[in-house]
Amino acid sequence: MAGKWQTYEDVAKYLLNKCAQEFGLSRVEGKQTVPGLRSNTEWEIDAKGISEKGEGFVIIECRRYTTSRQNQEKIGSLAYRILDTGAEGGIIVSPLGLQEGAEKVARAERIVNVQLSPDSTPHEFAMQFLDKIFLGFEERVVVRDEFSVEIIRVCSKCGEKFSVAEDEHVCPKCSVAK
Repeated sequence: MAGKWQTYEDVAKYLLNKCAQEFGLSRVEGKQTVPGLRSNTEWEIDAKGISEKGEGFVIIECRRYTTSRQNQEKIGSLAYRILDTGAEGGIIVSPLGLQEGAEKVARAERIVNVQLSPDSTPHEFAMQFLDKIFLGFEERVVVRDEFSVEIIRVCSKCGEKFSVAEDEHVCPKCSVAK
């Protein structure tokens, strides 16, 4: 069974692919390695966004940190991977957003901050980026049929209507007055 961080990556990739045009992308691909052009190494990335023209790409990193925002060091390491791979920019997906220094690095290096709730599913999520908010929710409808039957009879002695409990033909008043 996939861990919460793996599920988070999968959901982030799925949702980013659904919103690809919002980022100027044609599609989002899954986890893969990309070559480092300067370092002659390889980088494993969580997802890869392909530009609308198909000529470039952005690196997508997903970090399901629920107790702290992304710091300057973490965004700096993403910025280096962008530089080393020749990517056009990056997208960082996390529940809590960025610390102040991280925001400065993200702006300088064309890294878009996407906040995605930590327990998101493809159908139930809250995602915020570029001054936009996207929400998904799944509707659940429960239908119950209930009915009750009340039998009303006319008392054979006094002619009054009464609610029948069993198989009476005489109202409670007349049955007591025997």
